[in-house]
Amino acid sequence: MKKLQEYLKEVIQELRKVSWPGKEELKGSTTVVIFFSVVMAVFVWGVDFLLSELFKMVIR
Repeated sequence: MKKLQEYLKEVIQELRKVSWPGKEELKGSTTVVIFFSVVMAVFVWGVDFLLSELFKMVIR
């Protein structure tokens, strides 16, 4: 139990050292992540669609 308490104290000490992003930086980063996630989802969907159509043509 003592090791757990010591570990949690160290975790709290380390979290106090973290440089947390401000509100504007967080909004900007979130926007970038959402944008690139959508772009990658559309890209993967497109490649999947093209490959499945190509596969269907080969099978026929």
